[in-house]
Amino acid sequence: MADTFQLEIVTPEKKVVRDVAEEMQIPGKDGYLGILPGHAPLITELAVGEITYRNGAQTHHLAVAWGFAEVLPDKVTILAETAERADEIDAKRAQEAKRRAESNLTTSHTEEDFDRVAGDLQRAQTRLEVAAKKS
Repeated sequence: MADTFQLEIVTPEKKVVRDVAEEMQIPGKDGYLGILPGHAPLITELAVGEITYRNGAQTHHLAVAWGFAEVLPDKVTILAETAERADEIDAKRAQEAKRRAESNLTTSHTEEDFDRVAGDLQRAQTRLEVAAKKS
């Protein structure tokens, strides 16, 4: 069995990652999934969260929001609505988005509004956490 797998992370705008990985964690809709080479094939919906993958001694962190992941024994492909490397995140902008979302939570009148704003808050918080892990 191989020690690595191919990894591609793409958004509608660009290819964010094309690399090899020894292991990774992705935010599935029902919780985080750990992926190793030789993983059983699956397709899963992504939630808002952090993608972490390791290649040798380097660990890489990305903030991701929504999308899908296809896992094969030798390749993982992630199609995400948004994906940002830690060094691409504007922490000041993410902090402002977090403050706006927290403020909007108190004025959300419908369940749909509340869910949207809660997602915005979770995305901003994830971006801040990932930005803090810049290498």
